[in-house]
Amino acid sequence: MKRVHFTITGRVQGVGFRWYVEEKARKLNLNGFVRNRPDGDVEVLVEGKEENIKKLETYLWKGPAFARVENVVKKEEEYKGDLREFYISF
Repeated sequence: MKRVHFTITGRVQGVGFRWYVEEKARKLNLNGFVRNRPDGDVEVLVEGKEENIKKLETYLWKGPAFARVENVVKKEEEYKGDLREFYISF
């Protein structure tokens, strides 16, 4: 099991990005959250099987139809197992 923190930059707020990520993460049985940051980026913290996190990363690079992803920064963290579901954090 892995824990990864992503920061997504570009036109990623106001385009349904958080709902897109929530749908993909839940289908991949991942736990964690997605939220907008004050600087205009989107942040994702996720735990789960490594192969499913890799699939989610591919989706993060694509984004929903009106998004324009410029970069996805990935930082692996120590797995904690403290995330019980995937949700949108407001």
